[in-house]
Amino acid sequence: MVPRRRSLPCTFCVTLRIVPRAATRSKAAPFSIRLTRSTDRFVADEARRTRRSKSAIVEMLTEEAAQMRRFPGIGFRGADANRRAWLIGASVDVWHVIEAYQSFGSVERMAAGTDLEESQIRLALAYWAQYPDDIDEAIAQNRMPIDEARDLYPFIRYRDLGELSG
Repeated sequence: MVPRRRSLPCTFCVTLRIVPRAATRSKAAPFSIRLTRSTDRFVADEARRTRRSKSAIVEMLTEEAAQMRRFPGIGFRGADANRRAWLIGASVDVWHVIEAYQSFGSVERMAAGTDLEESQIRLALAYWAQYPDDIDEAIAQNRMPIDEARDLYPFIRYRDLGELSG
């Protein structure tokens, strides 16, 4: 039997839990990593700024990096609480592409009727297939009934379509 090595506490260590977003969102067994001083400083600053734990920051960054590796051409943008996938080079969020695709009905028609390449549309569709909850939630939020939007955001002035055309 090999004796187990004891590790000393490290101020630059973070315990991570791998979270498969599309799965049941249950947590995996924790493990530790050592970060460089500059990375640890960045993570600590992000944790302080967003009022989240260092583990939560590292988990979010790891998930985004893994998704960008799995889907080259996908990036993430937006506020910390509302990060969303977008098509790099197209300046459009993936949920916008999917919502438009649902209207066009086919990749070919959408490519012919927009400035998007077929490969970009197919990339968005592949991402949506893997992470449907994130995309469907953004589409549903965009389709919020006007009465609900007025209740949630009473400070925004809403115009009727007739006002805009006249």
